[in-house]
Amino acid sequence: MFVISAICVLGGSANSAQSRPESRRGVPESVFARTIPTVLYCVKCHQEEFDEWRQSLHASSSHTLFYLTSANLLVVSQGGAASAHCDTCHSPVAVQSGTLIEGPHRDQASSQGGVTCMVCHSIVKLKSTSGDGSYVMGFPAVMVDANGNRVPGEVPYREILAHPDRHRQAVMKDFYRTSEFCAACHNATVPADLNNYKPIREFATYDEWQSSAFSRQDPLNFYPEKLATCQDCHMPSERLGAPAAEAYAPASHRWLAGNTAVPFYYGYDEQLQRTIQFLQSGRFLTLDIVGLEASGSGELIAPLGSVPFRLTPNQYVIISVVIRNKGIGHSLLPELRDLYEAWVDFRVMDSTGREIVHSGFLNSSGTLDPRAHVFLDRPLDKNGNPIENHEIWKMRSVGFDSTIAAGGATIVRYGFRIPADAKGPLLVTAQVKYRHFQQRYLNTVLGPDHRPYPVVVLATGTAALEIGENRPAPKGEDGPDWMRWNNLGIACLGPTGDSGFAPVPGEELQQAIAAFSEVVKLRPRYVDGYTNLALTYLQLGKFDAAEGQLRQALSLDAENARALYYMALVEKHSRHFDQEVEDLQKVASQYPRSRDARRELGLAFLAQGRDEEALGEFQALQQIVPDDLVAHQELASLYRKFGMPAKAAEEEAAFNAEKPDPAAPTYSFNFLREHPEVVTESLPWHVHHEEESEPTQPK
Repeated sequence: MFVISAICVLGGSANSAQSRPESRRGVPESVFARTIPTVLYCVKCHQEEFDEWRQSLHASSSHTLFYLTSANLLVVSQGGAASAHCDTCHSPVAVQSGTLIEGPHRDQASSQGGVTCMVCHSIVKLKSTSGDGSYVMGFPAVMVDANGNRVPGEVPYREILAHPDRHRQAVMKDFYRTSEFCAACHNATVPADLNNYKPIREFATYDEWQSSAFSRQDPLNFYPEKLATCQDCHMPSERLGAPAAEAYAPASHRWLAGNTAVPFYYGYDEQLQRTIQFLQSGRFLTLDIVGLEASGSGELIAPLGSVPFRLTPNQYVIISVVIRNKGIGHSLLPELRDLYEAWVDFRVMDSTGREIVHSGFLNSSGTLDPRAHVFLDRPLDKNGNPIENHEIWKMRSVGFDSTIAAGGATIVRYGFRIPADAKGPLLVTAQVKYRHFQQRYLNTVLGPDHRPYPVVVLATGTAALEIGENRPAPKGEDGPDWMRWNNLGIACLGPTGDSGFAPVPGEELQQAIAAFSEVVKLRPRYVDGYTNLALTYLQLGKFDAAEGQLRQALSLDAENARALYYMALVEKHSRHFDQEVEDLQKVASQYPRSRDARRELGLAFLAQGRDEEALGEFQALQQIVPDDLVAHQELASLYRKFGMPAKAAEEEAAFNAEKPDPAAPTYSFNFLREHPEVVTESLPWHVHHEEESEPTQPK
């Protein structure tokens, strides 16, 4: 039997097409292409996994018409070699074997199988969590010999059945069950040599997970969660009936997520229905019609169902809807935000069925109400024009970003006048809807006459409003009142889901204080209630008030990492640096991969002149977040101070390449000036007034 004793390293990268001969270390492309086991070989023992994989997006990643449309545009614009940036993850076998078709006319028949069994199961090492194909492949093998050397090619099945342990050693690694494994492709940056500009983050799904409560690496989330990896959500274990599955419960290879377009296009009904069931499981979002303001009083009546109020005909009301990203380990929406489409469908009808207001409808052409509240971003080119068809190499800025981060929440407000002749009760319905893809992109790929693509309802909330007296009638599905107030306060801080230090209008911060104050009244031993109040006071620059709330939180839980972190910020402001360091060290000891704690601790050490300790913290930060700008900047200075000019130059170059372009806001301003219809939507806090939506109502 022919044995290759040394691992043949195949590294994925944005420049894989140029680096193939070096990365393969002399192994001819023809040998690689001839010996890599195919999915038809694997199906012999893994029929059910194959059946799942065949309908998944991984199987069609290289040849679905949606991908090829954008890939061919890239090739036409930037040349054939540029496609390796995408194909390193979309078509790894073709890139690594040298069979990638680099011309502008690739089609579905030229598929190399997408992400096949042996793509994932040949990866022997992860280079970093930066993404862009940051994996290292060993020479694809389904067996190792008695000495642990990889055996190339499709070995006889009897060999595998005789030595299943050697098969498992060849195709399984412990890190396959980690989110870092997924980061190899589910983080992506457009490199400078592709856009002739500078590195720009395309998407950061892994980074979003790492900052979420599900990673258990970040103490600053609003609600704690159990540890959950990407695989826990997208590859849950299922008992299969194939021979290879008799001794264990293998993971699902459907990778259920948000892709409804591809199974719909191919007619994969089972995958489509399973995807819809996944999206509608109720685990991911909460939607609460939490309160209303009547006649511009500025007083929020909340939570609806728990307090009495009165409505009258011809009265103007503003309904507040809180949507929280509860169970998604990344943002809503992740990754291709310029192509996906999620929005709020808000409707009010009276008891006769008369529609009083409707925002977020689809018109007869299938396009979305332009004034709907959406969850996406608008990438822009250097002229401030929206980028169409996922031409990410043109991206220079973002017009606005209305996505909701993991653990974050947003508040959506709708204003309308109750007609004088309306018949009560008024039924208020709000739904988060989702479509893959946007109608514009579907029309580009399929033409304007394609059949409608699925629209999935992700979350729904309803409320019945009487014209006249409304008495308390709590609805259990909205959760206890303290949690509704808490979610409202979180939404008033903004949809970022992080430490909350984005610019927030003063009136929103006052509403957050009022909401969190209700939380601690209703649940006085809830530590995060006081911490959330402190966070809001920090936003207002009221450090003394913040300190008082944090002391209350720490009196309930002296080791609470979230409260200790914000207390350290108060101590930094008051120049109590020793106490700041002590509290940050407590946070880092509990959460050693907290990027925020490591960053602040490094800065605190610098302020005290403790350069060696600062160096260690910034190096640790860089291990967590390879492209952290503060780490690049401070390490450049520290390496220079410690006589390491080469390392200093490397960090300085990385900082200069990755730092924000000061001209980028200009592109956004140009876009908003030319598109006044989305100016309101670009603001995190606004009201969708009835008058805005009337001209675009469908007939």
